[in-house]
Amino acid sequence: MKYVFMDEHQGTFRVSAMSRVLQVSRSGFYAWRKRRDNPSPRQQRRKQLDTAVKTAFDVGKGRSGSPRLVLDLAEAGHQHDRKTVADSMRRQGLRAKAAKKFKATTNSKHNLPVAPNLLQQDFTATAANQKYVGDITYLWTDEGWLYLAVIIDLYSRLVVGWSMSERMTAQLVCDALRMAMWRRHMPTDVIVHSDRGSQYCSRVYQKLLKKHDLICSMSAKGNCYDNACAESFFHSLKVEAIHGERFSTREIMRQTVFEYIEVDYNRTRRHSFNGFISPEAFEAHKVA
Repeated sequence: MKYVFMDEHQGTFRVSAMSRVLQVSRSGFYAWRKRRDNPSPRQQRRKQLDTAVKTAFDVGKGRSGSPRLVLDLAEAGHQHDRKTVADSMRRQGLRAKAAKKFKATTNSKHNLPVAPNLLQQDFTATAANQKYVGDITYLWTDEGWLYLAVIIDLYSRLVVGWSMSERMTAQLVCDALRMAMWRRHMPTDVIVHSDRGSQYCSRVYQKLLKKHDLICSMSAKGNCYDNACAESFFHSLKVEAIHGERFSTREIMRQTVFEYIEVDYNRTRRHSFNGFISPEAFEAHKVA
């Protein structure tokens, strides 16, 4: 902007000379500077709004769009509608981290027995520990791949179990399931759904399901929509915490994933399925 240039170079050039070269009036420059130094009430309100929106955006680590920011601002005592917040984000060039597609990881080309699809894409539950979904994804570091397995309770979308390893083995998914069992105090008769990957069809994983009286369910062959909730979680993880970042070691990746699951996703991230409250808050609210 021409007036900004003139303001920054007053010590070097005369205002009259800059006005002539830039083809603006001196009176216009002085009027602009007066407005800047003495903002109107409307400008002051806009500045306060922009500051509040930027603060909430940064606290959310750049992951929240206007719908979630409206709720974050309301909790902080700032009542604004979605359009007002979206306009503020646009003025400041704030954009929530963008989406990116990711490929499936498990290998379903095997001769191991498979279980029937008991969910049939019904991802609802009326209480905790009725339906779990599990899946595996891979995460790249400069040291090589790190594999992540998760177990999610469909009631609240809470990640109740997870495990990470340098190898994609049956042990990986068993460790995630064991964490879920421990965390949920050993529930029984839970439907545990996954894809047909060899890890989930393995003898050791199936033995673990039977040991805890759990019911195995598997997606139809090649149908990623049958495990959409797990895919959605991995999508959020990668878009919000990993995409665009470089991880020099597996340990740094482990720390990032741990923080995302246990600090951000489970405790604070607003989930649309839960009415825009976190999974832990949703379960606490239902218990209360």
